[in-house]
Amino acid sequence: MKTILCFGDSLTFGEDPATGLRHAYDDRWPSALEAGLGGKARIIAEGLGGRTTAYEDGSSSIERNGARILPVFLASHAPLDLVIIMLGSNDLRAALHGRPAAAGQGIRRLIRIVRGHHAEDPRYAAPQVLVMSPPHAVRSDDPIMGENFAGAIENSKELARHYRHWAGLEGAHFFDAADVAVASPIDGVHLDAANTRAIGEALVPVVTSILEL
Repeated sequence: MKTILCFGDSLTFGEDPATGLRHAYDDRWPSALEAGLGGKARIIAEGLGGRTTAYEDGSSSIERNGARILPVFLASHAPLDLVIIMLGSNDLRAALHGRPAAAGQGIRRLIRIVRGHHAEDPRYAAPQVLVMSPPHAVRSDDPIMGENFAGAIENSKELARHYRHWAGLEGAHFFDAADVAVASPIDGVHLDAANTRAIGEALVPVVTSILEL
């Protein structure tokens, strides 16, 4: 059986925009992916709200810099066959002055962390990497989210271009989640149950092909 690490933020955690709580287990995209693979792979979901690709959030008491924490998960969950990375929405927050190009640089850093970690530990083969750009932010009347993600609607549409570029150069696979899922207008960023399931379902043939299941 293959093992897949899904590394992301609140979209991977499964935050419900309607309640602020977590979607039911079966409604999270990593769970939908695992179900669709029919027992051929084990999914490890590592999603944390507010996580960035590689940037510091000084307002947080929890480590949300993805580049700092990813090596821990690579070690604790080894051996891995595939690492799926979906991050970048939080890089665009106004407080971080994020730009799509910066998120792209962060994604490149994460790909290289996966490669470098396993180069230093030859006991296990390096997993393949699938970079996934998140669904686009949409307009919302939520005043707090609107301020936090000012400018994110247009910037989020540019993430796929940067991610596809770096994935190609670094030998990783790429998938654009905006092709299959749309953020909820409740807060403009998070996904309802149907849309988060849609990502996992759409990934089934992609992952099947990558891992030759």
